[in-house]
Amino acid sequence: MSSTPSPKDASGQEVVYTTRVEFGDCDPAGIVWFPNFFRWIDAASRHFFAECGVPRWEETAQTLGVIGTPLVDTHTRFVKAASYGDTLQIAVRITEWRDKSFVQTYRVTRGDDLILECEEVRIFAAKREGGGIRAVPIPPTIRALCTG
Repeated sequence: MSSTPSPKDASGQEVVYTTRVEFGDCDPAGIVWFPNFFRWIDAASRHFFAECGVPRWEETAQTLGVIGTPLVDTHTRFVKAASYGDTLQIAVRITEWRDKSFVQTYRVTRGDDLILECEEVRIFAAKREGGGIRAVPIPPTIRALCTG
């Protein structure tokens, strides 16, 4: 699995994360079992921030109080199946910044074939006193890194 930056657009950086479908990623019919797409999308989200220069969440927890970007909503449209041996590219970008959340979009392709499109809403989270997490304002330093 790897990630490479792509050219910027009006919404900021785009990062392409690449993964290979392994035998164990597939169901008995030989196609990717759908939860694996969400595992790869989650990995692509973190790689997006890493490629933009955002430190690991362990570091931002210490410096900014941000422990990560948990998912609060997702919508996915599956277009084609993927199978063992396929190499998938996951293009990731942030298309909307809000006060405490953002919209991150993904296009999963195999060559020129669109496999799926996904849109997620994520928050920047901090630990809540007494347990749990809470949404916090997006740190300006992180937003600046991600918008180029």
